[in-house]
Amino acid sequence: MSRRRPVRAVTLGVVASLVLAGCATSNFSIYDYLPVPPAFSLRWLWDSKKPGPLPDLKPSGVVSVSWQASVGKAVPGFAPAVQPDAIYAAAVDGTLVRLDPATGRVAWRTQVGKTISAGPGAGPDTIVVGTDKGEVLAFDATGKPKWTARVPTEIMAPPRVVDGIVAVFVGDGSLHAFAAADGAKKWVLQRTAPPLTVRNYAGGTSTRGGLFVGTAGGRLVALDVNTGIVGWDAAVAIPKGATELERIADVASLPLIDGNQVCAVAYQGRVACFEITRGTLNWSRDISSLTGIAGDGKSIFVTDDKGAVHALDRTTGASLWKQDLLAARKIGGPQALGDFVAVIDVEGYAHLLAASNGAYVGRLQTDGTPATGQPAPFLSNILWQSAGGNVYAVTAK
Repeated sequence: MSRRRPVRAVTLGVVASLVLAGCATSNFSIYDYLPVPPAFSLRWLWDSKKPGPLPDLKPSGVVSVSWQASVGKAVPGFAPAVQPDAIYAAAVDGTLVRLDPATGRVAWRTQVGKTISAGPGAGPDTIVVGTDKGEVLAFDATGKPKWTARVPTEIMAPPRVVDGIVAVFVGDGSLHAFAAADGAKKWVLQRTAPPLTVRNYAGGTSTRGGLFVGTAGGRLVALDVNTGIVGWDAAVAIPKGATELERIADVASLPLIDGNQVCAVAYQGRVACFEITRGTLNWSRDISSLTGIAGDGKSIFVTDDKGAVHALDRTTGASLWKQDLLAARKIGGPQALGDFVAVIDVEGYAHLLAASNGAYVGRLQTDGTPATGQPAPFLSNILWQSAGGNVYAVTAK
C-alpha cells in the first residue's frame, strides 16, 4: 500500500505551464507529469508464514495435466494469452513464447531485450508485453517486433488486445489505448486514485466492443474500446471506515462476463452483478476478495479474503454453498472446470471442489510455486502460469 504524496509547489507551477501550453493537443495529459508512488504489492502473501497442512481427501474427481511448458519465472501481472491457434506466454527475463494449444509445444521463443513487468496480451496478429519503465512492446504472430510505445509509468497487468485496439493498464491507475496496427495513441482514461490502493494485476475483460475494468475505490467501469468513452460507471463497493486503511475497497481482480451481466468483487466490499449494457445493479452480496470470481453458467464462484470458496446463484446471488477446508492454504481465484471448481494454492497444488455442493474431491501437485494469476478457461482445461516458470493446461473428470 502507498500513501499518495502531495506534489510540491514547484511541480505544480511546472504542471500549470504545461497545461496552458498543451491545450492545443488532444493527446496531452497532465498525468504524464505527476509523480505517482507505487501501490501496495500482494507478493507478501507468498512470503509470509507457511500455509496450513493439506486437508484430508477422499478423491472422487481426477485432475491431471494435459500438458505443461517451461517459459521462465513470472510474478503477478503475468498470465498466458489464449488465441484460437496459439497460446502466448512471457517471463520476467524478457522471454516471449508461442505455444501450440493442443500440445504445449514451443512454436517459437524470442527475447524482447527488456525486463518484462506484465503480459502478454494477444490478438490475431499482435502480441504485447509491458515493462516497468512504461514501455509497450508489440510483436507480430511470428515474434518479430512490430512497434513500441510509452506510458507514464510501470505496466501492471496483461494488456488487452481487442477490435484492433491495445488497452494498457498502468501503475498510476490510468488506461492507455493504442492502435494494434501501428501503435498510434487512440485515447487515455485517467481516474483519481484513493490515498491507499491495492496493486491491480488483473487488467480488464471485453465483449462486443465493450471493455470492463475494475478500479481502485470499488468501481466497475464499462468503456467503448474504440473511443474510450465511458458507457457506465457503477459502484461494486463503497469505501467505509474511519481510517484510510479501513476505506480500501478496490476491485483488484478480473470482472466476469456472465451472459447479459457483468460481475466484479471488491476487497473489503462485495460481489456485485450488473446488467451489461446499462450498468443497473442486478444483485450484490457482502463478500470481500482480492483474488477473483468465475462462473459456469449456473453459479458464480468467489474466493473470499479468508480463503473460503463460495458458490452463489447467478440470478439472485443467494448462497448455494461455502467451502473453507482450504482456508489455510492461501488459495487464489477460482475457475470452473467441467463439473468442478479449481483453485491453486501458494504451493502450486490444484484443488478440486464439486461445483454442485462444494465437496473437496481432488488435488494435483505441480512445481511447488503459486499461480501468478487466476486460472483461465481453455477448451476443456484451465490454464495458468506458475511463479516457477511453467504454463499448465489441466483437465478434470
